Amino acid sequence: MKKLILILFVSTLVSEAALAASFEPAWGRDGMLVTSVGPAAWAGQQVLENGGNAIDAAIATAFAAAVAHPFSSGVGGGMFAVVHSAADGTSTSLDARETAPAGATAEFYTKNPGSIRSGARSVAVPGMVQGAWALHQKYGSMPWEKLLEPAIKMASEGVRVEIWHHNVVKRVAERLKDFPETRRIQTVDGMAPPLGWNHVQPELAESLRWIQKKGGKALAVGPIAAKIAKATGNAVTELDLARYEVKWREPIRGSYRDYEIVSMPPPSSGGILLVQMLNILSRYDLSAMNHGSSEYVHLLASTMKMAFEDRAGILGDSDFYDVPVEKLISMAYADQQAARFDPRGQVKARSDHAQVPDDDGTTHISVIDKHGNAIAITQTINTLFGSKITVPGTGIVLNNEMDDFSIGPELANSWGATGSTANMVAPGKRPLSSMTPTLVLQDGKPVMVIGSPMGTLIISAVLQTLINVIDFDFDAQRAVNAPRFHHQWKPDRLTIEPEFPVEVRERLQSLGYELREFSIIGAAELAVFDPDACMFWGGADGRRDSRTGAVNTSPVPRPSETVQCVGTSRNTAEAVPD
Repeated sequence: MKKLILILFVSTLVSEAALAASFEPAWGRDGMLVTSVGPAAWAGQQVLENGGNAIDAAIATAFAAAVAHPFSSGVGGGMFAVVHSAADGTSTSLDARETAPAGATAEFYTKNPGSIRSGARSVAVPGMVQGAWALHQKYGSMPWEKLLEPAIKMASEGVRVEIWHHNVVKRVAERLKDFPETRRIQTVDGMAPPLGWNHVQPELAESLRWIQKKGGKALAVGPIAAKIAKATGNAVTELDLARYEVKWREPIRGSYRDYEIVSMPPPSSGGILLVQMLNILSRYDLSAMNHGSSEYVHLLASTMKMAFEDRAGILGDSDFYDVPVEKLISMAYADQQAARFDPRGQVKARSDHAQVPDDDGTTHISVIDKHGNAIAITQTINTLFGSKITVPGTGIVLNNEMDDFSIGPELANSWGATGSTANMVAPGKRPLSSMTPTLVLQDGKPVMVIGSPMGTLIISAVLQTLINVIDFDFDAQRAVNAPRFHHQWKPDRLTIEPEFPVEVRERLQSLGYELREFSIIGAAELAVFDPDACMFWGGADGRRDSRTGAVNTSPVPRPSETVQCVGTSRNTAEAVPD
């Protein structure tokens, strides 16, 4: 087997933001957690150290993330999860994506496009709490109540405001002036909390205690549901909240080199696009290319462009729209797509599809435990502070996930993207997403867990990070540090991070690319298990406030001891029975 972890030095092309991260991957003998919300990492790490499994750790981290970064995710939003169970060797995916309320219509948003961005009519029915509860009921090993304790502690005692938190609130503070409850809780005198400020959220602590007591029904019925309905002027009704259901779905599956890819199906576009692009790239020897060269960027950008063209026109909620999943992830279709690649210039569009809306302000958590359980969770409230509405008396920030629907080919969403009928608003429908929680298996066991925040950039970040490990033998930290680029077909321009040299830029421009520089393209959070060394590795992307939670609870073996892996557990030869 090709080694997953070979090199412990950083790429010569490291993004400015990534310099904040370690040059070397974190390591652990008994498990690894990586998240884009650094202050929440301790919650999941503590759970793993106290005997909980990967799913327990991810749930605890998800609620802690809702407290630490309320601008990115929370109980007023939704989530996707891809899970591998060591007990039976199966992988599945959970869809706790928000849904359009029963009263939502495409006609209303076409006539009132501004209402889809913020305020009451931007709110979709949240699913995060029900999703976490469903994960716990199926896979959890620790009591539910214990998994909420870290988040409750953080909300009631406070979280220290660091640079990322301060800068994000500074960026959006002016937009909160029309939302007094959010402004009161999330700012200090209308401005971003100063560095070092202890951010206490007592109302959110009480809501978390209610969730701790009521589990999956906490937002479905009762006082919080009534307050959500009132805060949205019944745009989201108590009946909408009571009727919400999570869905277990069959994951998108593919293969790349010697690995099995397991990712999120619709209403996520992430899994389909990831497998489709890997299928196309599998016919090229990427390792023979110069990483980051114009030749390499052109090939991957062309592949992205073709995949995102399909995303724009024919992807949506598969419960409402017939998404041709099998065709899109087939090798036969990859053959057709690959034939369109021209090394001398850009891929031409096949049709007049438009690009669909997407999500921002998102959180990701990757976990592998010593037993071989693995989970990737991506959760979101969409753009920063979502709808900007905080439900009075609860501390809960509500999502603006309706903005992820298409409302017309000429009406762009927050990312400047337009859309098609496949993703039009309909009651009960789930908006298309780019969230790409992904597991990578080898011989039926998880060896990588990955995902990222940041809208359409998520898919490009996940793709490139996986290629960095599989094709270029980058270690976990180097893989997430390496500079990235992104093309989503429309707008027709190539977005690159600042570190690409002039000669690469000039060559790409000669191929017909319009270049746009962007300092941060995603924030890949990568956990790796290396069965040869029986070690876990973590790469936390410094483009965000990311952190690892490495677990080392077993005794350090002596150099003379032979270490054997049972499943993914680390055992010395002396501990293995004859």
